[in-house]
Amino acid sequence: MAKDAPPPTADNASGILYRSCSLCPRACGVDRPAGDRGFCGQGISPRVAWAGLHFGEEPPITGTGGSGAVFFSGCNVRCCFCQNRQISHGGLGTDLRPVDLTRLLLALQEAGVENLNLVTGTPHLPAVLEALAAARLLGLALPVVWNTSSYETTKSLDLLDPEVDVYLADLKTLDAELANDLCGAPDYPDIARRALAAMAEQKPLRFQKDELASGVIVRHLVLPGRLESTRRCLEWYRENLGSDALLSLMFQYTPAPEIRETRGGSVLPTRGVSRAEQDKVLNWVAELDIENGFIQDLPDDASWLPDFSRVDPFPPGQARTLWHWKAVSTP
Repeated sequence: MAKDAPPPTADNASGILYRSCSLCPRACGVDRPAGDRGFCGQGISPRVAWAGLHFGEEPPITGTGGSGAVFFSGCNVRCCFCQNRQISHGGLGTDLRPVDLTRLLLALQEAGVENLNLVTGTPHLPAVLEALAAARLLGLALPVVWNTSSYETTKSLDLLDPEVDVYLADLKTLDAELANDLCGAPDYPDIARRALAAMAEQKPLRFQKDELASGVIVRHLVLPGRLESTRRCLEWYRENLGSDALLSLMFQYTPAPEIRETRGGSVLPTRGVSRAEQDKVLNWVAELDIENGFIQDLPDDASWLPDFSRVDPFPPGQARTLWHWKAVSTP
């Protein structure tokens, strides 16, 4: 069991990185140890909503034992259509000490997961790195998956390089106007292109049996009525990363009343992706000769959406809860 450690302060390594915060491209410049909050809304303690065995990720991430997912609260992108809106926008979760996060990571290993899958950890990067380093000293031997929007700085990727084995990284759009509408980040396309190229250079594709031991999986969510954005992403991926990263093409955009309005004032369709739209995108995949990757099919309804107000947020069979934000203690 890990020994207690003081929470990050302005005087230790974690606290220094939180001062005049520039952990992500928004570079809010706030003094988080002093109690200031930037775009992500987070302080210096890692805020976690859920941790457990996740069986719904891409096959080489899920494996047979499930992926050891940790869902962090807050987000530096906050897309208007986010399926995890409760935690990315609402900040639902509980603040942990780094020592508690270390214990949680070790508990996931003890539960038999294939890897640690750190979801939206960028706002908490210093504390996450501190917890990982402590866990390694206490016997953590799992590969680490960094589950990210790709809105990352070069500095953050350099810090992650020694600890991360696989990047599970979004490519949301390469349209600056659409990026501004969806997440208030018109620079997202340029940032994501640079970040994904750096990730692929850091982590060459390498499999160990059927599991991904090193590499990048590029996730792209198809938006109904916005197929031109998908076409641009597919073409860029094929030209720049086709032989160096896997593609995960997702069709499960699910509208909800509270996420229809975009920041730019336009409205995303109040429907999911149609079968005709899916067929068109799949024809583009064939036309571009993209073969390395995965297709996530159209959902039947919205029942797959997680609800982090429940101890078991995911549909039956998709996950097993190890820890939930309503818990009073860590494993």
